[in-house]
Amino acid sequence: MANRPPAPSFQGGESLFRIPPYFYLHVLDQNTNVTRLEIGPKTYIRQDNERVVLGPERMITVPPRHFCIIENPVMRDKDNEIVLDASGQAKLSHADQDIRIAQDPFPLWPGEVLKQPITPLKVVVANTALRLKAVLDFETDDGEKRTAGDEYLFEGPGTYIPRKEVSVEELVQATIIKPNQAIKLRARKECVDREGHQRVTGEEWLVKKTGAYLPGAYEEVVDVVNAYVLTDKKALHMRALRTFKDDFGVVRKNGEEWLIKMAATETHIPNVYEEVVGVVNITTLSNRQYCVILDPVDEKGTPQFGRKKLVKGEKSFFLMPGERLEKGIQNIYILGEDEGLILRALEGFTDKEGARSPGDRWMIRGPGEYVPPVEVEVVAKRTALPLDQNEGIYVRNIKTGKVRAVIGETFMLNQDEELWPKEVPAQVEVLLVVERDPLADRGAGQGKDVLASKPRDKTKVITFRVPHNAAVQIYDFKEKKARVVFGPELVMLGPDEQFTQLSLSGGKPKKPFQIRSLCLLLGPDFCTDIIVVETADHARLSLQVAYNWHFEVVNKDDEKEAAKLFSVPDFVGDACKAIASRIRGSVASVQFDDFHKHSARIIRTSVFGIDDNKKVRDKFVFPQNNLVVTSIDIQSVEPVDQRTRDALMKSVQLAIEITTKSQEAAARHEAERLEQEAKGKLERQKISDEAEAEKSRRELLELQANSAAVESTGQAKAEAQSRAEASRIEGEAAVDQARLKAQAMKIEAEAELERLTNAREAEVKYSREQNDLEITKTREMAEIETEKFKNMVTAIGTQTLQAMATAGPDLQVRMLQALGMKSTLITDGNTPINLFSTANGLVGSFMGRRNRDADEDD
Repeated sequence: MANRPPAPSFQGGESLFRIPPYFYLHVLDQNTNVTRLEIGPKTYIRQDNERVVLGPERMITVPPRHFCIIENPVMRDKDNEIVLDASGQAKLSHADQDIRIAQDPFPLWPGEVLKQPITPLKVVVANTALRLKAVLDFETDDGEKRTAGDEYLFEGPGTYIPRKEVSVEELVQATIIKPNQAIKLRARKECVDREGHQRVTGEEWLVKKTGAYLPGAYEEVVDVVNAYVLTDKKALHMRALRTFKDDFGVVRKNGEEWLIKMAATETHIPNVYEEVVGVVNITTLSNRQYCVILDPVDEKGTPQFGRKKLVKGEKSFFLMPGERLEKGIQNIYILGEDEGLILRALEGFTDKEGARSPGDRWMIRGPGEYVPPVEVEVVAKRTALPLDQNEGIYVRNIKTGKVRAVIGETFMLNQDEELWPKEVPAQVEVLLVVERDPLADRGAGQGKDVLASKPRDKTKVITFRVPHNAAVQIYDFKEKKARVVFGPELVMLGPDEQFTQLSLSGGKPKKPFQIRSLCLLLGPDFCTDIIVVETADHARLSLQVAYNWHFEVVNKDDEKEAAKLFSVPDFVGDACKAIASRIRGSVASVQFDDFHKHSARIIRTSVFGIDDNKKVRDKFVFPQNNLVVTSIDIQSVEPVDQRTRDALMKSVQLAIEITTKSQEAAARHEAERLEQEAKGKLERQKISDEAEAEKSRRELLELQANSAAVESTGQAKAEAQSRAEASRIEGEAAVDQARLKAQAMKIEAEAELERLTNAREAEVKYSREQNDLEITKTREMAEIETEKFKNMVTAIGTQTLQAMATAGPDLQVRMLQALGMKSTLITDGNTPINLFSTANGLVGSFMGRRNRDADEDD
């Protein structure tokens, strides 16, 4: 709408209203209560019984392609005139609306309301539509009757002109159907689709035509369905949702499943009454593969539940609905010379070797290949185990239960045999798993090694390497006897044999169950222990002693003598306890001072004893296990009692203090002697230094006197020489300055001359080169113009040039001949004309032109 004009002017208070063109106002007659309309341009004078209730207001102007909605419009007759009632009031259609489009400006009558301002008309582009709903019964311009509640489409392209009987529900966009696509539609109400088919409420169907599809008023787009592309290696597994006839003309029952392959179609768009269960990939078997299909489908498509079907390669096929592979695609069993298969019959059948009953087990051996039929199950694949002479396995017969060890041969288990895992105690398992040298690592811990080691294969024969000068006891629980193996030897346990585990004391002082081992070291070796003893004067001492020991075995072949080695489970703890008890008994009977002076003799005597010659024996033998202790080393003796330790510490400190004081006194005496010698040397040096200083002072005074004499006589001479030297220097400087000025002036003159010479030569050279350029340019331009003119003349031709030259005069001559005139002269009448010279000129010019034409022809 245009901008509002300035407010109209009023004269005579508020009684005079000047109404501009296209303005109006509403006037209320207070006597009759009737409101009338005054339209400009005019000057309205208000009466006393009148009152202006609205305006002046600008008329409503609806531009092209716009509309507005007027509520409570005035009534008009068939001649489009306003209908007034008896009182002169315009009649209104109350609660009604009037939609007005582009027209001349119009005012609002009293009672009319602009419900919707001026609004652009809706432009419906192509592939879109407006879904309209009739709110009142009406008849269209085409004579079609619409009932309230009907819905229809206004399809583009076009401009929609609204009606008061119709409401716009929504803008419907067309759905683009690409190749290999379809849209699924659902009917919201009984209707007829665009192809003329009758549809019921809730019915769904597909539209596969490529392009833009605009759904009808009672249609809604459910989904866009993409086609499945089928190849030689893919098929579609379909299921019917209800009984219908598919795209291939086959009637499908509700719940029926089938496959669609590439042989039927390259692409498939699922129907609304079918669903895609999945994409089935082709199953391809090579010539070395096979598979077993469960619940196979026969040629008529009927599933055979509970049956199996063997398919051998080379073959490619699709699994039908309901079929599945038992164990997937399996490779044919290829058996070498050292391989075999354990088979079991699942049901009765007959093979090449005869009848088989369910549950029968048998074995086939290679070389060859084998494909098990559906009645046979492959229990296991057996491979011959090549065993070295120091390797073996435990084998158990599953029928008899007997376990045996197979050692040092290539062996394959048959159908009645299996590998038997041999269990050993946990501590023995740890000792077997940890690869440790029993001799070098006999005192190390075992926790970290157990974590880092690999688990033992329990089906292999347990082997243990007995080191040199060691023994291992093995007990056979089946035979109820033990055997002792001396190293170096490799021990291999039978199915019923176990190691005798040794649990020895360790640490300082000795604690039980610290060292665990399978082998017994025969020595010689040593062990260290800490013993607390008490002397006769109750001084408690801690002794650290070390024993050298070994086992004395005379005949290793004697089983009884060998068994004595393992008769004491903890020989270390037993020996240490026995030796400690002897040492304590001997020390308890002597004083601390005696023990401190003769500790080694007392301990050796208490342990080894004294022979008949009153000499200390050289060994201590344990007859239970033939353990021999050969020597004892007392490594340290420390008091345990605090008072004894303090007294010993005081005596040691006192001895140290006495020694320290004596050393201090000797050092002090030596320091005093050295100090006296240094003082004497210092005094002698002072005397000699003073003598030297007096001598130097005398020489200084002599030099000062000579210097004063030289100074007094040489001052005058120096002044005279300096003045003469200054005069000579000034003269030489003046001469040098004059010579330098002359050289400078000469250099400046020569430089200026050279500059002028170079400038003149440059100007001459520049002028010469510029003239040469101008001459060259002029010559080349002349040659170009000459060549151009020559080329133009050659291109046009002599005859053409002659025709162009004579065209004007010849045309004039022919024109005069056509007019019948011999000659013509046109003048203004004021200027005199010399006809003689004129004729001469005409004849001369004509003759000259002819001569030039003749020359050009030549």
